[in-house]
Amino acid sequence: MRNRKERSIKHYKSSQKILLVGEGDFSFSACLARAFGSASNMVATSLLSDDMLLKTHRTCLPHLEELERRGCLVLYEVDVNDMSQYPTLQDKKFDVIVFNFPHAGHFYWLCERDSILIERHKRLLKAYFENAREMLEEGGEVHVAHRVDPPYNEWGAEEIATKAGLVFKQKVAFYQSDYPGYHNKRGSFIDGNKKFPLPLGDCFTFIFSRQEILISSTTDQISAVDEGVNDNHENRELIISVADDCHNVRVVSSSHSSDEIDKAWNVDSRRGVFNIVGKWLRCIFTSFMYRVGFWSR
Repeated sequence: MRNRKERSIKHYKSSQKILLVGEGDFSFSACLARAFGSASNMVATSLLSDDMLLKTHRTCLPHLEELERRGCLVLYEVDVNDMSQYPTLQDKKFDVIVFNFPHAGHFYWLCERDSILIERHKRLLKAYFENAREMLEEGGEVHVAHRVDPPYNEWGAEEIATKAGLVFKQKVAFYQSDYPGYHNKRGSFIDGNKKFPLPLGDCFTFIFSRQEILISSTTDQISAVDEGVNDNHENRELIISVADDCHNVRVVSSSHSSDEIDKAWNVDSRRGVFNIVGKWLRCIFTSFMYRVGFWSR
């Protein structure tokens, strides 16, 4: 049987296993499905139950019907705070995980500039990045579409992703016109089916990959590795990779906490490998191995 020709729209391809998180009326998922000619490579999710979705987003029905017709798996009541443990998802891995314009909810007594609401947004991003990291295929990407004008720039998406064990790759301008049929939704119980502004030049898709620790058996050296980052990207946030002549272990950083990742070193990858010898290196290496649990005392 002939293989289906790969089709794409922007940075999404029909050959990728794609998870879409926090869909509003599922118009973005439906847009990708039309572009691919099939949605069998996609899983699209909503925080809402199916009944509540129909009440909140009256426009969702034709999109859901199209997704079903094209073979998409649609899941309801998927919360980014624990989505990696959702029964249908906990054994799945994805090439791309997408969350467009995440928002922690609207409240009549709060506006977007209020620090309380900004902190809620930050916690939402943290949960998304930490869960998405666990669900990536090797070399996979985590995407988040986000506004960068005030006060949205105060969310600190890049910093939160780094602390969650992800590496910033690039940001790509997001234009709604690139996704025919996509209608962004507030997604709140307050006027949830209404749109919100997507100002030109202030919306981007931030793309991250997963950090990893690499321990190889060569010589005493310390280096850093990250998955899927272009060689010409500068100032990457990398995790420490330690080498010792008696260990050969490759560990993905999804098993490490944010605090451990905070201790990662910033290394410009073009400078190559830093050689550190003697007692100082062995002291660091021993402390590191105890801390992450490879050795027990």
